[in-house]
Amino acid sequence: MVLPMERDRVDCVGALVYDEQHRLLVIRRANEPGRGLWSLPGGRVEPGEDDPAAVVREVAEETGLEVVVGDLVGEVEREGPGNTLYVIRDYEAEAVGGDLTPGDDATEARFVDRAEFRSLPTTTLLVSTLSQWNALPG
Repeated sequence: MVLPMERDRVDCVGALVYDEQHRLLVIRRANEPGRGLWSLPGGRVEPGEDDPAAVVREVAEETGLEVVVGDLVGEVEREGPGNTLYVIRDYEAEAVGGDLTPGDDATEARFVDRAEFRSLPTTTLLVSTLSQWNALPG
């Protein structure tokens, strides 16, 4: 009998940050997975962090913005390299300070409306997932 291989589960978070016009904050990924594609700011939950702390850290590192974390919007699983499974929990977040500047894992960071968002090359299933969650930009 062959047993299924144990997956390397990697807990990650993402942030849904909207401005006053309900445009969505997105970043262009500088590294794999998804280098060059647009996504939500976010990344791995570090040891000893809870999800809200990881959201605050990742948004600051990737966009320069300070956020207050709100409710969980949804969770998805994405295949990673090798035997890796990324488990991504996306949270509402509100920008409360900082200056929008790409950094760390992002080459660009900006707020986009729905038409611009749909025209961007995005990470796998991002548009359909946000559509299912009723979380597309205005």
